[in-house]
Amino acid sequence: MFRTRRLNRWRLAFALAPVIALVAACGSGATTDAAKPELVLKVVDPGNSGPLAVGKRDGTFDKALAPLGARIEWVTTTPGFSSMLKLFNTKELDVSGAAFSPVVGALSKDVPVRIVAVQDPAGKDQSGILAGKDSGIRSVADLVGKRVAVNPAAKGEYILLKALAQAGVPADKVTRVPLQQKDAASAFATGKVDAWASFLVPYQEAKANGGVEIATEQSIDSKDNTVVVFRTEILDKHADVAAKYLEVLQSLTDRQRATPAEFENVFEQTGPRALSGQRLTDALRVDAEATQPRLPRESDAADLADVVNLFAGNGVIARKITAADIFYDLKSKLTPEQLAALKER
Repeated sequence: MFRTRRLNRWRLAFALAPVIALVAACGSGATTDAAKPELVLKVVDPGNSGPLAVGKRDGTFDKALAPLGARIEWVTTTPGFSSMLKLFNTKELDVSGAAFSPVVGALSKDVPVRIVAVQDPAGKDQSGILAGKDSGIRSVADLVGKRVAVNPAAKGEYILLKALAQAGVPADKVTRVPLQQKDAASAFATGKVDAWASFLVPYQEAKANGGVEIATEQSIDSKDNTVVVFRTEILDKHADVAAKYLEVLQSLTDRQRATPAEFENVFEQTGPRALSGQRLTDALRVDAEATQPRLPRESDAADLADVVNLFAGNGVIARKITAADIFYDLKSKLTPEQLAALKER
């Protein structure tokens, strides 16, 4: 009897041993590949055009990031990087395209973001200042005493201040009305502002609807270059993921320049998001001029300084932002193999 009970206890102990060992391993912090937490990289949804749209449609980013335990979540946002700052603060957004100016504005407010890549200028006639068709404004000098919508501490405000400085018009002679792109579009269309410093799709839409172009980034010699921005925590913890993301983006940009027609009307051929006529022609031209996002160079610091000095001189920011504040040294975080995969052009 006792021998039978003892035998049953030994059988139970042997049966439980693997379970106990597994629980102990889990409790000690050991993990398996299957239990490895997945990084969800939250990226601004690209809409209906561009390299990100093609990458989203084809799953290009997810395929490349999967071996690193990461995937993309596309986040719908309002137009303009400066309107997204809260999303970066609350970790609802990790990656976005932008320009120097709104990132300078973001860092002056201690938003935890950094620039990891810069694109040389292209399509600088796609942003600028539009006047209402009935406003009587036909030049930058005509803006004296007028109300101009700008997204504050960002590209719109930079464009206006740069244009005024070039024309020799004191900035305090023009009323800057701080509005994000969505609200500015409505104010401009209804005549609540006399002019609008805007960019990209909203700018082109307003121009197509009769807005009078009085300056462009090309005509004012803008230094507000396009950039790729990451939330700093992602860069600190997942530099390999950031590098792979840039590698894919570079490859897609090469394709965009070679076959621009593939990169317009990516999801919808008709409807409000689809381009046609002159707007499509302009977009295809800009696609063919697309420049590759690359790691920042020393020469980029001079362009950045143009933005910083203009903002600081006009009271837009309270403290000057330096290249060391804004450019993330991704290169120092990468292996030679990872660095070699990122093209330098």
